[in-house]
Amino acid sequence: MPQVAIITDSAACLPPAVAQEYGIRIVPYELVWDGVSYLDGQDITPQEFYRLFRTRATYPTTASPTIGRFVEAFQRAAQEADGIVAILVPESLTSTVRVARQAAEAVKVPLRIIDAQTAATAEGFIALEAARAARRGASLDEVVAVAEACRERVGLCFALETLEHLRRGGRIGRAATLLGARLNVQPILTLSNGQVQPVAITRNRQRALETIIAQVQRAVGDRPIRAAVAHADAPEDAAILSERIQREFHCIEFFESEFTPVMGAHTGPGVVGVCYCLA
Repeated sequence: MPQVAIITDSAACLPPAVAQEYGIRIVPYELVWDGVSYLDGQDITPQEFYRLFRTRATYPTTASPTIGRFVEAFQRAAQEADGIVAILVPESLTSTVRVARQAAEAVKVPLRIIDAQTAATAEGFIALEAARAARRGASLDEVVAVAEACRERVGLCFALETLEHLRRGGRIGRAATLLGARLNVQPILTLSNGQVQPVAITRNRQRALETIIAQVQRAVGDRPIRAAVAHADAPEDAAILSERIQREFHCIEFFESEFTPVMGAHTGPGVVGVCYCLA
């Protein structure tokens, strides 16, 4: 039985098989669309969500996990571990961290909440490093130290089809400076210190993929990395990027992941990018 249980939210976009392998518990966000509620990653598949997103005239809304859902997840974890570490999406973007702190008051075992300051599989890599430390028998403080150190080694870079969905959801951050750009361009963004940051504007998808590769190269050089290509209904571009990343970088771990419906609700379909963690 692990001494420390690891919890993250569905914005981490961890493939279910990876989360299951390392015993990482996922607390889902909620998606509400035309009066119907869905638990992120459970009640609607990414494929179904993006099909509907491209055809419906209405937009979905999203909500952070409720206090009750966090309490349930924390209490279940407390039955199997002596301590809990929760790695969650940035407090600057959602109320998730605040809600989790409130829920933590109902839990009797020691519980630490870590603001990932990033999202998507970059957040997932922090949870993975914490889970690996817990599996090695690390104490609660040691797992927290591992997660906080890992937070400084992760990054992501992704291309969007449009900034409109981020703007509509109020999470555009400094990328708002790109809103005046011409139409039919591919904005390249990152998420750093809890804020969406602009990287570049490219004129087509091929150039966007090249820019992502170049940004990762500048960040990691020839150092070994754990890497994931994440996408939102862009499997062909993801396949191209996956081949390049595995061929051009020293990947000690690699997998592909899909943006969950809640993530896709904020970015729209067509997103593709790379998340990495320096080994």
